[in-house]
Amino acid sequence: MKVTVWDTYVTKKDGTIMHFDIVAPETEKETIVIHNYGKEYLKSKGQSGQPLTATECRRCHVREVEPQWEADIKNQGYFIIEMENCN
Repeated sequence: MKVTVWDTYVTKKDGTIMHFDIVAPETEKETIVIHNYGKEYLKSKGQSGQPLTATECRRCHVREVEPQWEADIKNQGYFIIEMENCN
């Protein structure tokens, strides 16, 4: 399966920058859907309400899915790769 990686930087409530990638099926082209995935993730991290728009989240590249991502993508539509300040 091919997936698209969306490079995402969000300013947290404490002012630090949270960097994570949203990985979704290549067939998902609607940015509003991708942004909603990011908002779900932010909520799970206690960061609900933080801005997440095209300014913070951009389509980066397409690649083959990694096996460890498949279950989350099949169950919830996306996978999050935590990069920086995601705790």
